[in-house]
Amino acid sequence: MSVFDKVSGRVKKATGSLLGDRSLRREGVNQERKADAKDELARQEEELEHQAARVADLERRSGSRSRR
Repeated sequence: MSVFDKVSGRVKKATGSLLGDRSLRREGVNQERKADAKDELARQEEELEHQAARVADLERRSGSRSRR
């Protein structure tokens, strides 16, 4: 979805620039920023899931060793 937001934002920004409409250009810039923020959030969530899986794996390994 952020790809759509990014493209839509660029179109609004370019249209605003061509027409001299500062409000439309600003709206496009803000929409692009929102898309970038969504992308960054998704990357961070993915990294957190990866780290959680690593911790769970380490805990499983540690738990199986202590039961021996």
